[in-house]
Amino acid sequence: MAALKMPITAEDHIQGLESADVTLVEYGDYQCPHCGHAYPVVHQVQKQFGKRLRFVFRNFPLSEMHPQAEAAAEVAEFAGAQGKFWEMHDKLYENQERLGEALFLDLGERLKLSTTALRQALEQRTFEARVRADFKGGVRSGVNGTPTFFINGHRHDGSFDFEALVSAIHQAMGTAKSA
Repeated sequence: MAALKMPITAEDHIQGLESADVTLVEYGDYQCPHCGHAYPVVHQVQKQFGKRLRFVFRNFPLSEMHPQAEAAAEVAEFAGAQGKFWEMHDKLYENQERLGEALFLDLGERLKLSTTALRQALEQRTFEARVRADFKGGVRSGVNGTPTFFINGHRHDGSFDFEALVSAIHQAMGTAKSA
C-alpha cells in the first residue's frame, strides 16, 4: 500500500482540526470528471464525521488530458493567497463544465478578488511552483490518477463513493483507537 510521502504542513489547504481522529487527503484535478463526482461525496463524508475528520486538498492537474486543470489550480492558489481557497475550490468544482479564463475572472469578481491581479498571476504563472510542488509530492506518494485519497497517510485504493470512504475511515478510526 502506498504511503503519503509529503507530510501535511501549515502550507496545505486544510479543513478541520489537527487533533481529528482521521485525516483524509485528496489529490485532485479541477477538470477531472471523477473528481467532480467525488466533490459532493467529500462534503457528505465531512458532514458525517464532523470534527473527527480533517480534510486536506492538494493539486494534481492532469494537464495533458485536462487543458484547463493547471490554470484552475493556479486560480485556486491565487484565491488561497487571499484567504479564499475553499470558496474558489468549491466554485471551480461547481462550474467544472465551464473552466476557462472567462469563468476564472467571473469567480474572482464574485469572491471580491482583484481580477487584474488574477489575470496577471495567470499570465506570469505566479502559482505554478506551488501547484507543481503538490503534483511532485503526489507522484512521490504513488498518485497516478485523480482523485486519489489517502486516509491517515495510506493510499485508499478502493472506490471513492460515500459508503466506501465512510467504511475506510471507520476502519482507520478503529485502528487508531486500538494502536
